[in-house]
Amino acid sequence: MTSSPTPPAARRIGVLTGGGDAPGLNAVIRAVVKSAANVQCEVVGLLDSFDGLIEPDRQRPLTPKDVTGILRLGGTILGTTNRGNPFAYPVKTSEGTRDYSDRCVETFRTLGLEALIVIGGDGTLAIAYEFHKRGLPVVGVPKTIDNDIVETSSTFGFDSAVSFATDAIDRLHTTAEAHHRIMVVEVMGRYAGWIALHAGIAGGADVILIPEIPFDLDRVAGRIREREHWGARFSIVVVAEGAKPVGGDVSVATPASAGAVERLGGIGARVARDLERLTGKETRDVVLGHLQRGGAPTSYDRVLATRLGARAFELARDGTFGCMVASHPPEVVAVPLERVVGRMKHVPTDCDIVRAARAVGIALGD
Repeated sequence: MTSSPTPPAARRIGVLTGGGDAPGLNAVIRAVVKSAANVQCEVVGLLDSFDGLIEPDRQRPLTPKDVTGILRLGGTILGTTNRGNPFAYPVKTSEGTRDYSDRCVETFRTLGLEALIVIGGDGTLAIAYEFHKRGLPVVGVPKTIDNDIVETSSTFGFDSAVSFATDAIDRLHTTAEAHHRIMVVEVMGRYAGWIALHAGIAGGADVILIPEIPFDLDRVAGRIREREHWGARFSIVVVAEGAKPVGGDVSVATPASAGAVERLGGIGARVARDLERLTGKETRDVVLGHLQRGGAPTSYDRVLATRLGARAFELARDGTFGCMVASHPPEVVAVPLERVVGRMKHVPTDCDIVRAARAVGIALGD
Protein backbone atom coordinates (compact mmCIF):
# COMPACT_ATOMS: atom_id res chain seq x y z
CA MET A 1 0.00 0.00 0.00
CA THR A 2 1.46 3.33 -1.07
CA SER A 3 1.26 6.45 1.09
CA SER A 4 -0.50 9.56 -0.13
CA PRO A 5 1.69 12.49 -1.18
CA THR A 6 2.05 15.30 1.33
CA PRO A 7 -0.46 18.06 0.55
CA PRO A 8 1.31 21.10 -0.96
CA ALA A 9 1.67 24.25 1.14
CA ALA A 10 0.52 26.25 -1.88
CA ARG A 11 -2.32 24.86 -3.98
CA ARG A 12 -2.78 27.85 -6.29
CA ILE A 13 0.36 29.43 -7.71
CA GLY A 14 0.90 32.44 -9.93
CA VAL A 15 3.74 32.61 -12.44
CA LEU A 16 5.02 35.56 -14.49
CA THR A 17 7.90 36.46 -16.77
CA GLY A 18 9.51 39.89 -16.55
CA GLY A 19 12.27 41.95 -18.17
CA GLY A 20 13.81 41.18 -21.55
CA ASP A 21 12.90 37.87 -23.14
CA ALA A 22 15.35 34.98 -23.29
CA PRO A 23 15.29 31.52 -24.86
CA GLY A 24 14.08 29.08 -22.22
CA LEU A 25 11.31 31.12 -20.59
CA ASN A 26 8.65 28.80 -21.97
CA ALA A 27 10.61 25.79 -20.73
CA VAL A 28 10.47 27.17 -17.17
CA ILE A 29 6.72 27.83 -17.43
CA ARG A 30 6.20 24.32 -18.76
CA ALA A 31 8.19 22.78 -15.89
CA VAL A 32 6.20 24.70 -13.29
CA VAL A 33 2.85 23.72 -14.80
CA LYS A 34 3.69 20.06 -15.30
CA SER A 35 5.19 19.76 -11.81
CA ALA A 36 2.09 21.37 -10.31
CA ALA A 37 -0.24 19.05 -12.20
CA ASN A 38 1.40 16.05 -10.54
CA VAL A 39 0.09 17.16 -7.14
CA GLN A 40 -3.21 18.68 -8.28
CA CYS A 41 -1.98 22.24 -7.83
CA GLU A 42 -3.43 25.06 -9.93
CA VAL A 43 -1.22 27.48 -11.85
CA VAL A 44 -2.33 30.94 -12.97
CA GLY A 45 -0.29 32.71 -15.63
CA LEU A 46 0.03 36.48 -15.11
CA LEU A 47 0.35 38.29 -18.41
CA ASP A 48 3.02 40.84 -19.30
CA SER A 49 5.05 40.66 -16.12
CA PHE A 50 3.62 42.47 -13.07
CA ASP A 51 0.97 44.07 -15.30
CA GLY A 52 -0.85 40.80 -14.66
CA LEU A 53 -1.30 41.90 -11.06
CA ILE A 54 -2.09 45.52 -11.89
CA GLU A 55 -4.74 45.35 -14.58
CA PRO A 56 -7.94 43.27 -14.51
CA ASP A 57 -8.35 40.30 -16.84
CA ARG A 58 -4.61 39.91 -17.41
CA GLN A 59 -4.45 36.35 -16.13
CA ARG A 60 -5.01 32.90 -17.61
CA PRO A 61 -5.17 29.40 -16.12
CA LEU A 62 -2.34 27.13 -17.21
CA THR A 63 -2.81 23.39 -17.58
CA PRO A 64 -0.52 20.74 -19.07
CA LYS A 65 -2.44 21.09 -22.32
CA ASP A 66 -1.59 24.82 -22.44
CA VAL A 67 2.14 24.14 -22.25
CA THR A 68 2.29 21.20 -24.63
CA GLY A 69 4.81 21.87 -27.38
CA ILE A 70 6.30 25.06 -25.92
CA LEU A 71 9.60 23.57 -24.69
CA ARG A 72 11.38 24.37 -27.94
CA LEU A 73 9.81 27.81 -28.48
CA GLY A 74 11.57 31.11 -27.85
CA GLY A 75 9.82 34.08 -26.26
CA THR A 76 7.19 33.58 -23.58
CA ILE A 77 3.55 32.60 -23.84
CA LEU A 78 2.82 34.97 -20.95
CA GLY A 79 4.34 38.06 -22.54
CA THR A 80 6.83 40.32 -20.79
CA THR A 81 7.92 43.91 -20.34
CA ASN A 82 10.96 45.66 -18.88
CA ARG A 83 8.92 48.71 -17.89
CA GLY A 84 6.46 47.11 -15.49
CA ASN A 85 7.71 48.17 -12.07
CA PRO A 86 4.65 48.44 -9.81
CA PHE A 87 6.67 50.48 -7.30
CA ALA A 88 7.27 53.18 -9.91
CA TYR A 89 4.69 52.47 -12.57
CA PRO A 90 4.87 55.14 -15.31
CA VAL A 91 1.35 56.35 -15.99
CA LYS A 92 0.69 59.70 -17.70
CA THR A 93 -1.60 61.44 -15.24
CA SER A 94 -1.66 64.86 -13.61
CA GLU A 95 -0.56 63.13 -10.40
CA GLY A 96 2.71 61.98 -11.96
CA THR A 97 4.25 58.55 -11.35
CA ARG A 98 2.00 56.20 -9.39
CA ASP A 99 2.88 53.35 -7.07
CA TYR A 100 0.77 50.31 -7.94
CA SER A 101 2.28 47.86 -5.45
CA ASP A 102 -0.80 47.94 -3.20
CA ARG A 103 -2.98 46.99 -6.13
CA CYS A 104 -0.68 44.06 -6.93
CA VAL A 105 -0.96 42.75 -3.38
CA GLU A 106 -4.74 43.14 -3.47
CA THR A 107 -5.02 41.35 -6.84
CA PHE A 108 -2.77 38.55 -5.61
CA ARG A 109 -5.16 37.93 -2.73
CA THR A 110 -8.30 38.40 -4.83
CA LEU A 111 -7.06 35.71 -7.22
CA GLY A 112 -6.63 33.36 -4.28
CA LEU A 113 -2.94 32.83 -4.99
CA GLU A 114 -0.78 31.23 -2.32
CA ALA A 115 2.60 31.64 -4.01
CA LEU A 116 4.17 33.63 -6.84
CA ILE A 117 6.96 32.34 -9.07
CA VAL A 118 8.77 35.26 -10.70
CA ILE A 119 10.99 34.50 -13.70
CA GLY A 120 13.28 37.38 -14.55
CA GLY A 121 16.60 39.18 -14.40
CA ASP A 122 18.07 41.47 -11.79
CA GLY A 123 15.41 44.17 -12.15
CA THR A 124 12.50 41.76 -11.99
CA LEU A 125 14.02 39.87 -9.05
CA ALA A 126 14.53 43.17 -7.22
CA ILE A 127 10.79 43.86 -7.60
CA ALA A 128 10.05 40.33 -6.38
CA TYR A 129 12.20 40.98 -3.31
CA GLU A 130 10.27 44.15 -2.53
CA PHE A 131 7.03 42.16 -2.66
CA HIS A 132 8.59 39.51 -0.43
CA LYS A 133 9.26 42.25 2.12
CA ARG A 134 5.62 43.21 1.80
CA GLY A 135 4.65 39.67 2.79
CA LEU A 136 3.98 38.01 -0.55
CA PRO A 137 5.22 34.39 -0.80
CA VAL A 138 7.72 34.70 -3.67
CA VAL A 139 10.15 32.35 -5.41
CA GLY A 140 12.52 33.76 -8.04
CA VAL A 141 13.95 32.10 -11.14
CA PRO A 142 17.05 33.77 -12.67
CA LYS A 143 16.75 34.68 -16.34
CA THR A 144 19.13 36.66 -18.52
CA ILE A 145 21.17 36.09 -21.64
CA ASP A 146 23.82 38.30 -20.00
CA ASN A 147 24.69 35.70 -17.32
CA ASP A 148 25.23 38.53 -14.84
CA ILE A 149 23.06 37.35 -11.94
CA VAL A 150 25.04 36.52 -8.81
CA GLU A 151 24.76 33.33 -6.72
CA THR A 152 24.14 31.12 -9.78
CA SER A 153 26.78 29.58 -12.01
CA SER A 154 24.71 30.17 -15.12
CA THR A 155 21.35 31.45 -16.30
CA PHE A 156 19.20 30.00 -19.02
CA GLY A 157 19.28 32.00 -22.25
CA PHE A 158 23.03 32.60 -22.00
CA ASP A 159 24.06 29.46 -23.84
CA SER A 160 21.55 30.17 -26.62
CA ALA A 161 22.81 33.74 -27.02
CA VAL A 162 26.44 32.60 -27.13
CA SER A 163 25.62 29.89 -29.67
CA PHE A 164 23.94 32.39 -31.98
CA ALA A 165 26.73 34.96 -31.60
CA THR A 166 29.33 32.28 -32.31
CA ASP A 167 27.53 31.27 -35.50
CA ALA A 168 27.39 34.92 -36.58
CA ILE A 169 31.14 35.35 -35.97
CA ASP A 170 31.81 32.17 -37.96
CA ARG A 171 29.91 33.64 -40.90
CA LEU A 172 31.73 36.97 -40.65
CA HIS A 173 35.09 35.25 -40.90
CA THR A 174 34.49 34.35 -44.54
CA THR A 175 33.48 37.83 -45.70
CA ALA A 176 36.22 39.47 -43.63
CA GLU A 177 38.86 37.21 -45.17
CA ALA A 178 37.50 37.65 -48.69
CA HIS A 179 37.63 41.46 -48.50
CA HIS A 180 40.69 41.76 -46.21
CA ARG A 181 38.59 43.77 -43.75
CA ILE A 182 38.27 44.31 -40.04
CA MET A 183 34.86 43.15 -38.88
CA VAL A 184 33.62 44.58 -35.56
CA VAL A 185 30.81 42.58 -33.95
CA GLU A 186 28.81 44.25 -31.18
CA VAL A 187 27.08 41.81 -28.82
CA MET A 188 24.75 42.24 -25.86
CA GLY A 189 25.71 41.87 -22.21
CA ARG A 190 25.15 45.33 -20.74
CA TYR A 191 27.84 45.88 -18.10
CA ALA A 192 29.17 42.30 -18.06
CA GLY A 193 31.32 40.74 -20.75
CA TRP A 194 30.28 37.09 -20.52
CA ILE A 195 28.66 36.85 -23.98
CA ALA A 196 31.48 38.71 -25.72
CA LEU A 197 34.15 36.61 -24.02
CA HIS A 198 32.54 33.22 -24.60
CA ALA A 199 31.38 33.91 -28.16
CA GLY A 200 34.64 35.63 -29.04
CA ILE A 201 36.74 32.68 -27.92
CA ALA A 202 34.39 30.14 -29.53
CA GLY A 203 34.31 32.14 -32.77
CA GLY A 204 38.05 32.63 -33.02
CA ALA A 205 38.03 36.41 -32.55
CA ASP A 206 41.34 38.25 -32.63
CA VAL A 207 40.24 41.01 -30.25
CA ILE A 208 37.59 40.93 -27.50
CA LEU A 209 36.58 44.10 -25.67
CA ILE A 210 34.57 43.73 -22.46
CA PRO A 211 33.27 46.19 -19.83
CA GLU A 212 35.55 44.81 -17.11
CA ILE A 213 38.73 45.74 -19.02
CA PRO A 214 38.74 49.32 -20.37
CA PHE A 215 40.42 49.30 -23.77
CA ASP A 216 43.10 51.34 -25.53
CA LEU A 217 42.39 51.39 -29.26
CA ASP A 218 46.01 52.20 -30.06
CA ARG A 219 46.91 48.84 -28.54
CA VAL A 220 44.12 47.15 -30.48
CA ALA A 221 45.31 48.74 -33.72
CA GLY A 222 48.84 47.60 -32.91
CA ARG A 223 47.61 44.02 -32.55
CA ILE A 224 45.86 44.23 -35.94
CA ARG A 225 49.02 45.61 -37.60
CA GLU A 226 50.99 42.70 -36.12
CA ARG A 227 48.57 40.29 -37.74
CA GLU A 228 48.95 42.12 -41.04
CA HIS A 229 52.72 41.87 -40.76
CA TRP A 230 52.74 38.08 -40.55
CA GLY A 231 50.19 37.67 -43.32
CA ALA A 232 46.72 37.76 -41.69
CA ARG A 233 44.96 40.37 -43.82
CA PHE A 234 41.71 40.40 -41.84
CA SER A 235 40.70 40.62 -38.18
CA ILE A 236 37.59 39.91 -36.11
CA VAL A 237 36.87 42.23 -33.18
CA VAL A 238 34.08 41.32 -30.73
CA VAL A 239 32.92 44.15 -28.48
CA ALA A 240 30.39 44.00 -25.65
CA GLU A 241 27.79 46.78 -25.76
CA GLY A 242 29.00 48.01 -22.37
CA ALA A 243 32.68 48.13 -23.23
CA LYS A 244 34.37 51.51 -22.83
CA PRO A 245 37.77 53.06 -23.54
CA VAL A 246 40.26 53.85 -20.81
CA GLY A 247 39.04 57.02 -19.11
CA GLY A 248 35.85 57.05 -21.21
CA ASP A 249 32.19 56.23 -20.81
CA VAL A 250 29.82 53.61 -22.18
CA SER A 251 27.90 54.38 -25.37
CA VAL A 252 24.28 55.11 -24.53
CA ALA A 253 21.63 54.78 -27.24
CA THR A 254 18.70 55.87 -25.04
CA PRO A 255 19.12 57.57 -21.65
CA ALA A 256 17.34 56.24 -18.58
CA SER A 257 13.80 57.47 -18.02
CA ALA A 258 10.96 56.87 -15.60
CA GLY A 259 10.38 53.13 -15.41
CA ALA A 260 13.19 52.25 -17.85
CA VAL A 261 16.95 51.83 -17.52
CA GLU A 262 19.38 53.31 -20.03
CA ARG A 263 19.78 51.38 -23.28
CA LEU A 264 23.33 50.85 -24.45
CA GLY A 265 24.45 50.82 -28.06
CA GLY A 266 26.81 52.38 -30.55
CA ILE A 267 30.18 51.21 -29.26
CA GLY A 268 30.66 48.88 -32.23
CA ALA A 269 30.32 51.73 -34.71
CA ARG A 270 32.72 53.89 -32.66
CA VAL A 271 35.33 51.17 -32.50
CA ALA A 272 35.00 50.42 -36.23
CA ARG A 273 35.36 54.08 -37.19
CA ASP A 274 38.41 54.61 -35.02
CA LEU A 275 40.12 51.37 -36.05
CA GLU A 276 39.72 52.26 -39.72
CA ARG A 277 41.42 55.58 -39.03
CA LEU A 278 44.20 54.03 -36.97
CA THR A 279 44.97 51.08 -39.25
CA GLY A 280 43.98 52.34 -42.69
CA LYS A 281 42.08 49.09 -43.22
CA GLU A 282 38.51 48.95 -44.47
CA THR A 283 36.31 48.23 -41.47
CA ARG A 284 32.67 47.24 -41.06
CA ASP A 285 30.55 46.88 -37.93
CA VAL A 286 27.69 44.47 -37.25
CA VAL A 287 25.25 44.76 -34.33
CA LEU A 288 23.66 41.43 -33.40
CA GLY A 289 21.19 43.09 -31.03
CA HIS A 290 17.94 41.30 -30.31
CA LEU A 291 18.78 38.42 -32.63
CA GLN A 292 20.60 37.05 -29.59
CA ARG A 293 17.34 36.94 -27.63
CA GLY A 294 15.26 35.20 -30.28
CA GLY A 295 14.86 31.69 -31.58
CA ALA A 296 14.71 28.28 -29.98
CA PRO A 297 16.72 27.59 -26.82
CA THR A 298 19.68 25.25 -27.05
CA SER A 299 19.44 21.81 -25.48
CA TYR A 300 21.55 23.05 -22.55
CA ASP A 301 19.15 25.93 -21.87
CA ARG A 302 16.11 23.65 -22.19
CA VAL A 303 17.49 21.31 -19.55
CA LEU A 304 18.63 24.13 -17.23
CA ALA A 305 15.30 25.95 -17.54
CA THR A 306 13.40 22.74 -16.81
CA ARG A 307 15.50 22.05 -13.70
CA LEU A 308 15.07 25.60 -12.42
CA GLY A 309 11.31 25.57 -13.05
CA ALA A 310 10.80 22.22 -11.36
CA ARG A 311 12.85 23.30 -8.34
CA ALA A 312 10.99 26.61 -8.09
CA PHE A 313 7.72 24.73 -7.89
CA GLU A 314 9.14 22.42 -5.21
CA LEU A 315 10.05 25.42 -3.07
CA ALA A 316 6.60 26.97 -3.54
CA ARG A 317 4.94 23.64 -2.81
CA ASP A 318 6.94 23.26 0.40
CA GLY A 319 6.39 26.84 1.54
CA THR A 320 9.98 28.04 1.12
CA PHE A 321 9.77 31.68 0.00
CA GLY A 322 11.91 34.79 -0.33
CA CYS A 323 14.49 32.87 -2.32
CA MET A 324 15.81 32.31 -5.83
CA VAL A 325 16.63 28.96 -7.40
CA ALA A 326 20.25 28.80 -8.50
CA SER A 327 22.51 26.45 -10.40
CA HIS A 328 25.27 25.17 -8.12
CA PRO A 329 26.48 22.19 -10.16
CA PRO A 330 25.58 19.45 -9.84
CA GLU A 331 22.56 20.68 -7.84
CA VAL A 332 19.90 23.37 -8.12
CA VAL A 333 19.61 25.10 -4.75
CA ALA A 334 17.72 27.93 -3.08
CA VAL A 335 19.49 31.17 -2.16
CA PRO A 336 17.92 34.14 -0.33
CA LEU A 337 16.82 36.95 -2.64
CA GLU A 338 18.52 39.45 -0.34
CA ARG A 339 21.87 37.99 -1.43
CA VAL A 340 21.00 38.52 -5.09
CA VAL A 341 19.42 41.95 -5.52
CA GLY A 342 21.59 45.00 -6.00
CA ARG A 343 24.59 42.97 -7.16
CA MET A 344 25.99 41.99 -10.57
CA LYS A 345 28.23 39.10 -11.62
CA HIS A 346 31.10 40.60 -13.58
CA VAL A 347 33.85 38.74 -15.39
CA PRO A 348 36.81 38.48 -12.97
CA THR A 349 39.77 39.93 -14.84
CA ASP A 350 42.09 37.18 -13.60
CA CYS A 351 39.75 34.21 -14.10
CA ASP A 352 40.62 31.13 -16.11
CA ILE A 353 38.67 32.11 -19.22
CA VAL A 354 40.42 35.49 -19.41
CA ARG A 355 43.80 33.80 -18.97
CA ALA A 356 42.89 31.28 -21.66
CA ALA A 357 41.96 34.09 -24.07
CA ARG A 358 45.29 35.79 -23.49
CA ALA A 359 47.16 32.47 -23.81
CA VAL A 360 45.85 31.86 -27.32
CA GLY A 361 46.77 35.38 -28.42
CA ILE A 362 43.45 37.20 -28.17
CA ALA A 363 43.93 40.90 -27.45
CA LEU A 364 41.69 42.34 -24.73
CA GLY A 365 42.53 45.96 -25.35
CA ASP A 366 44.76 46.54 -22.35
